[in-house]
Amino acid sequence: MTAVTALPMPGKHYLRGRWLEGAGERFESRNPARWSEVIGIFPQATAAEVDQAVCAARDAYPAWRRTSRIYRAELFDRLAQLIKAETESLAVLMARECGKVLNECRAEIIEGLHMVQYVFGTARMPMGEVLASEIAEKDAYVRRKPRGVAAVITPWNFPFAVPLWMLGPSLLEGNTVVYKPSEDTPAIGQALVALLERAGFPPGVINLVHGAGEVGELLVRDPRVNLVLFTGSYEVGARIQQISAGMVDRICACEMGSKSAVIVCADARLDLAVTASILSAFKTSGQRCVSAGRILVHEKRLEEFAQRFVELARRLNIGDPLDERSFTGPVINEAAVRKISYYNQLAREEGGQVLLDGGRMLDEAHRDGWYMSPFVYRIQHRPQIRCIREEVFGPHVALIPFSTNEEAAAIYNDTDYGLSLAVITEDYRAMRFFREECDFGMGYVNLPCIGAEVHLPFGGVKKSGNGRPSAAGLIETVTHRAAWTVNHGWEIRMAQGLKTDLD
Repeated sequence: MTAVTALPMPGKHYLRGRWLEGAGERFESRNPARWSEVIGIFPQATAAEVDQAVCAARDAYPAWRRTSRIYRAELFDRLAQLIKAETESLAVLMARECGKVLNECRAEIIEGLHMVQYVFGTARMPMGEVLASEIAEKDAYVRRKPRGVAAVITPWNFPFAVPLWMLGPSLLEGNTVVYKPSEDTPAIGQALVALLERAGFPPGVINLVHGAGEVGELLVRDPRVNLVLFTGSYEVGARIQQISAGMVDRICACEMGSKSAVIVCADARLDLAVTASILSAFKTSGQRCVSAGRILVHEKRLEEFAQRFVELARRLNIGDPLDERSFTGPVINEAAVRKISYYNQLAREEGGQVLLDGGRMLDEAHRDGWYMSPFVYRIQHRPQIRCIREEVFGPHVALIPFSTNEEAAAIYNDTDYGLSLAVITEDYRAMRFFREECDFGMGYVNLPCIGAEVHLPFGGVKKSGNGRPSAAGLIETVTHRAAWTVNHGWEIRMAQGLKTDLD
């Protein structure tokens, strides 16, 4: 176990290259594993401070977009070296602030590093296309141009990697940014901006404001913001899109949760199926947008699968995130405990057969934190059952039987979400069937439904996203494609046979 003792971090905004105390009220970031421990004390941004941040980004934009793309990439190379040097300290801070176990935190820091390395690598790749013209004397080009100022609003559960998914492509392509980290993880957000400062990003190119939802709404309502990049709940994402709908020069990329699932087919290897399902359901205590709230199991394998799944879930080591032996840690806060407990009770009321009765852990080792144990139940799929259609965001999972692959696909699709899917099978025809028939943005075969890699697009369909995926896929959002046609002839000749005779 890693012993950590530290004074609370002094929280500050970062505007125009300066760290500022902030004029607003203060709020605390606390350790969800030891709620008595204060990680830091941070300023709630005022309307004036949000305005200053947007002004700073707008002022920095003309010079930043005119810099060499290669120069911008070199700053990311410097950032990569800093992240490598600070990996362990960043992981410990993250474990203390968001409650993820150290192994997951280290993996997230590496994921953020991979995004930075990916961005650096793309800088020397083509940023446009050369196309043929109908007219021999013409050259036609398509070039990517930055959009302007981006508001980056990120969640607590991936407080380092997800911001870099958004910040990396945005900054490389010449946009400037106002970044608001989650109010549950402001310390790791501030630590990330400090690294960007050390890497040499010019004043005003990246700006940081702290605060709760009202700060994010101020950013979204500002018409000078050209891009809103958001990961979080559907309710907040839908409001962002609603506010932005009337703005002429505004693009939104919203990733908004899921009711993801693992499908265990009749021919599945059960050892692999159980392991994949445990990781999908309970890593990060089920607090990933891709976490599996449903395990769909072929009826012939359900009894054996359920027994082995519940036995393993019962043995999971749920404890201090700084203890290397812990499989998972607490949920983020008291509100999460209340929500998960509500859905546990709802599953009982809707006819679920409880196989493992999880709930708040109140023994001596867990009493000071927001620890929840796994809740597992068996339930038949039926119309209108809320517990198997709504996102819980906790260690709450339903085992649902099916008889045919067609039925499994129908059950999987019977939610408002469509983010992540895992299929456990040895049958290549079944793999293709689920790939074609299910609504998802990320699919896995003989793997958990978690495990994104940065060079792939991250996003979903239906309520899970709005068609603008994050990570590598974000370049399509943070730039716009501009056509550029050049005539090398001595006279004007038009496409489509359009006449140019002026007489």
